[in-house]
Amino acid sequence: MSKLWQARFFTTVNQLRDLPSTQVPEIAFAGRSNAGKSTAINILTNQKGLAFASKTPGRTQHINYFSIGGAHVGQHRKDPTIVEEIQALLVDLPGYGYAEVSGNAKLHWQKLLGDYVQRREQLAALVLIMDSRRPFTDLDVQMLEWFAPTGKPIHCILTKADKLNRNEQANVLREARGILDSYVDEDGEGFPFTVQLFSALKRIGIEEADAKIQELIGLSGNDEDDAGAEEEIPVPDQS
Repeated sequence: MSKLWQARFFTTVNQLRDLPSTQVPEIAFAGRSNAGKSTAINILTNQKGLAFASKTPGRTQHINYFSIGGAHVGQHRKDPTIVEEIQALLVDLPGYGYAEVSGNAKLHWQKLLGDYVQRREQLAALVLIMDSRRPFTDLDVQMLEWFAPTGKPIHCILTKADKLNRNEQANVLREARGILDSYVDEDGEGFPFTVQLFSALKRIGIEEADAKIQELIGLSGNDEDDAGAEEEIPVPDQS
């Protein structure tokens, strides 16, 4: 059983000052509205409704935290004994790029997202969720360029890969790797950026993403003793 299946709601914040004081590694999920971020989080954690997918994309304006470890931590997050049991935190960032959101909300999100990914010391890595049919929009590139100077890893997940044929899948993966390889630091060294294809509907890339996320936040791999202890919950792909 993957340790990501232990994920439970921890807290939600709308201002940087309210970020939790925990010191465990965090991995943040970012992506354009409608890219399938909530679906990816839910299928990776084997839960149908952990990450909320609004019927009106772009309306979720908060940073939502999910804990790995710490029994019932959502109900007891002020209990230091419980909090100490947390091994890592998954962070669901607000979706960006939805046209009907007000200008004030967009400015708030921009500051919230930019400040969080650039300054949060506990943030170990970023998972950038992009629709494989239209990756690297201007806002995706902005997120890359906000985070790249930190020198921390970015893992790009290209969702809805089932909507592409094999040729298209190979092409988009090659092009994505080319874009990521073009980012270099002041010494000409490449950043720790990786990319993969993913489909919740056809269950493409789930094990690869699970292993990479656990690696990035320092969790061990699947516990063989628990293998098969829980049934995988199917999560439908969201177009």
